[in-house]
Amino acid sequence: MQRVAGRWAAVTSRCPPAAGPAAMEAREPLRDLRGALRAVLARVREGEPGEGREPFELPRFWDALDQTFKVTSQEATKLSLAFSRPPLTSAEDCRKLSEDVQNAILAVATVYYWLPKGQGTTLRKMVRDATTEVVEGMIQLTETILSAPLESLSQEQLISTGGVWEACEQVSNLPRDNQAAVASALAACLGVVKDALEEMEHALAEGQDPYSDIMEDEELGFRGNRDTYWSEADRKLLSSCMGLMKASKACLKKVLGAVKAYGKADAPEQIAQLDDLADIANEISPSVDELALSMYPPVNQLAVRLNAAKLASVLKKVLEITKTSHVCPPSEEGWVQFLTGAVDHNMNKIKNFTQGQL
Repeated sequence: MQRVAGRWAAVTSRCPPAAGPAAMEAREPLRDLRGALRAVLARVREGEPGEGREPFELPRFWDALDQTFKVTSQEATKLSLAFSRPPLTSAEDCRKLSEDVQNAILAVATVYYWLPKGQGTTLRKMVRDATTEVVEGMIQLTETILSAPLESLSQEQLISTGGVWEACEQVSNLPRDNQAAVASALAACLGVVKDALEEMEHALAEGQDPYSDIMEDEELGFRGNRDTYWSEADRKLLSSCMGLMKASKACLKKVLGAVKAYGKADAPEQIAQLDDLADIANEISPSVDELALSMYPPVNQLAVRLNAAKLASVLKKVLEITKTSHVCPPSEEGWVQFLTGAVDHNMNKIKNFTQGQL
């Protein structure tokens, strides 16, 4: 926030004041702009890419996207400045500003549509998300100006302007091809799984009562509800569940390493294989979460078994897709086989512990 405030002060100090007459009339073009931006946002969210007639060039795409994001950031600054202090902007000037903003956003959306699915659905989703964030930020800024007091720079307007700047700056952090996009997606999944595993390890280390820090009875000093405790049988079952969660972490870590080391996005088959990996790997995190939630007392062992089986199935699919893809040369097949065995081993133990529940 301090960085945004400092940048804003630098901009306002060298900008001449705007001029113009009636307040309501001056802001009217902004209402039209807001409607136009909402229409663009809907198309970006729902639309399909157009396969251009000209051969697609990835470097040219990135140059164009960088430029459109930069121009959009500048137009957001100009728009916000025009409504930051008296005198009021004229209706004509506001109309011109609105047109410039709309053209900048249309340019962003147009360049996004250049990116064909053939470059990778994982990459395209990340570019779409970044594009959506910029359009949403500009809509928010427009709404803030429309609802703000006249002739003043509100805290909300300052925050909204900074939000557009930051959204536009994110283009420099986007992965430049599908290999980098899939690596980024896998790293994000790995982070979530690590957090879930650490949380469950902490709960188990606390002893038999995972709720001790949040459900203490202030008057009695203890709780008598045994539904909040793990039994000895529960803990034996949970040990194998933890083994399955650790296998999930190891699986994502090894697949991420293989994608970084061997992944390529030069041919359609390679791009498609990477997307398949990302799609199935995205199922690991929610499957881990579902298993972890079912592990808290009171433990329903059948629910634990079903959630464990779902996670095991996802992990084996990830390993199978990895093994048959270009990211897994013969030198990498050893860990795939080892993790497949680890998944089977833990799942078999879970089945044995819960056999009486069927």
